[in-house]
Amino acid sequence: MEIGIVGLPNVGKSTIFNVLTKAGAQVANYEFCTIDPNVGVVNVPDERLDFIFNAYNNGSTKRTPATVRFVDIAGLVKGASKGEGLGNKFLANIREVDAVAQIVRVFSDPNVARSSGKLNPIGDIEIINTELMLADLENIANIAEKLDRMARGNDKDAIKKLAVLEKVKKWLELGKMAFTLELTKDEKEDIKQYEFLTMKPMLYVFNTDEDKIESFDKDNPELIKFTESQNTEHAIISAKIEAEMADLPAEEKKEFIKELGFDYRGFDEFIRHAYHLLNLVTFFTGGEKEARAWPIRKGTSAEAAAGEIHSDIQRGFIKAEIMKYSDFYNLKSELKVKEAGLMRSEGRDYIMQDGDIVYFKFNV
Repeated sequence: MEIGIVGLPNVGKSTIFNVLTKAGAQVANYEFCTIDPNVGVVNVPDERLDFIFNAYNNGSTKRTPATVRFVDIAGLVKGASKGEGLGNKFLANIREVDAVAQIVRVFSDPNVARSSGKLNPIGDIEIINTELMLADLENIANIAEKLDRMARGNDKDAIKKLAVLEKVKKWLELGKMAFTLELTKDEKEDIKQYEFLTMKPMLYVFNTDEDKIESFDKDNPELIKFTESQNTEHAIISAKIEAEMADLPAEEKKEFIKELGFDYRGFDEFIRHAYHLLNLVTFFTGGEKEARAWPIRKGTSAEAAAGEIHSDIQRGFIKAEIMKYSDFYNLKSELKVKEAGLMRSEGRDYIMQDGDIVYFKFNV
């Protein structure tokens, strides 16, 4: 599961990627600094894992958080859908990720060049979204041409797909992203193989000045209204603050945030939003050797979740012993959860819930 970081040149994209992943992506104040995508794995902050780790820790317990893969993709310019700049590479890279985090410049640093004059966050978003829509419309035209020939031969599958493609085409022509179009589960399945860029879930990440974060929503009502109109989530960060905190130990980082004078969540909020955007939930395993958070798709069965740990556990699945995190948190120990009758056994078809703490019984 990967989330692509995209944006116009010089919006702080690679700086954000560097701090997020500490992967050392190249950063410079000129367009197209990022050409080939950089990939980094980021831990998902989760206080629940910290509590489980401390509850089981006897000096040898290992703590393993859930992770998200971020891909730093080349900056886009107007005309990318026609190959301008690094357009073809940019669009191909987006096609390969599962969701998109669009970095939007809201900071006013005059020392960082802008390719299109004055600060205009909504205009910047519209440039990227328009290029994605144009690329999808061209893709639809090519696909429809092939399907039309098949439909004339009474191919029922082609006829079905053409009907869905027509819906998407009309929506895009209205200037709307395809992920905002209401489609049935079957309709989504019919066109899933085409990997339309505008169907990918989108998160807007507003990179603003460090002294503007606390009042951001109040100071930018039009921007907030714009994201709400698209039914998308947003995160507010300051790449400058994050860069200053990047190498600080945990305690010094807490003190730094305290000195800011407001509750700055920054990258923690960004990562959590990204995790949610990928439609992921977390289940936990805990014991003397390891406390671990496991990311799975929402709607995953207990049997499939067991396979995330090891294929043998899935193959020999007998049952899953499960307790809710909230019960474990309130009672402070696994033994007390059992004594209270709150530990339950579930079969292979049980749908895992966010926060489940599970012990799989299996026999191979």
